[in-house]
Amino acid sequence: MRALVTGWPSFLHGEATAGDVLAMEAVRRALVGAGIGCDVAWSPVFRPGGLDLGRADPARYSHLVFACGPLHGAQVEELHRRYARCRRVAVGVSVIDPDDPAVTGFDAVLPRDAPGTAARHDLAALPEAERVPVAGVVLAPGQREYGARRRHDRIEAELTDWLTGRACARLPLDTRLDPRDWRLFSTAAELESALRRLDVVVTTRLHGLVLALKNGVPALAVDPVAGGAKVAAQARAWSWPAVVTTGEHDAPPLLDPAELDRWWRWCLAPGGAGRTPARPPSAGLLTDLLAALRA
Repeated sequence: MRALVTGWPSFLHGEATAGDVLAMEAVRRALVGAGIGCDVAWSPVFRPGGLDLGRADPARYSHLVFACGPLHGAQVEELHRRYARCRRVAVGVSVIDPDDPAVTGFDAVLPRDAPGTAARHDLAALPEAERVPVAGVVLAPGQREYGARRRHDRIEAELTDWLTGRACARLPLDTRLDPRDWRLFSTAAELESALRRLDVVVTTRLHGLVLALKNGVPALAVDPVAGGAKVAAQARAWSWPAVVTTGEHDAPPLLDPAELDRWWRWCLAPGGAGRTPARPPSAGLLTDLLAALRA
């Protein structure tokens, strides 16, 4: 007996959601735990280099298991044709139309929900997932006032490309406030409440740096202006070392991944320097303001 575990993340033109992937992993673990050999098929878009349906030889498998998602559509029906000699079982799925050929093609259907049946717990609730750092990402757009020194677009492209390789939960944040847009914060208090729950902030914005440090969250700051500008200056004001600047050169790459890696590890080191509270800001500018008003 050998099973091929499939789901919507297996299809080239499918979709990989966290729930689908976790459900497929729950099935894989259950089969392995029962001593049943199995492979998992992934879309080559989602998992390049993994086993895809085009290379999963039907003759190798006695069973095909389809986990999670709705049972409908031509891609599910194609599984019945390609793996016709296998016993095909769907588990943890939603059945919308029991007479759909995508449904009737299975030898057994064990739904999470279907007409006339009691709902059952979704399989995604079973596997324990590893904990990874939560990284807020605060990026600065435009800032055309810096003219030819602007490196924003290229810095953002290189920085976000580097970020995709980090094992972390990336949370895009915007310091713009707008009570009309549910995707943005309405007040500064809302933004700061979100920041306090992060493990690290990666930012090219001055206020991404300031508000992270204000709330005791380490920040990996990248100044998007050649030679450094207000982000680097603010890091100096806070005596914060985790800031990356670029020279005046224009040749790619602008950022050194090794340097970013080093500061990333420093910011996230348990009990390390990255968790040491930054020097609190003084009221110097406000004192100077009052003096200027009284002059």
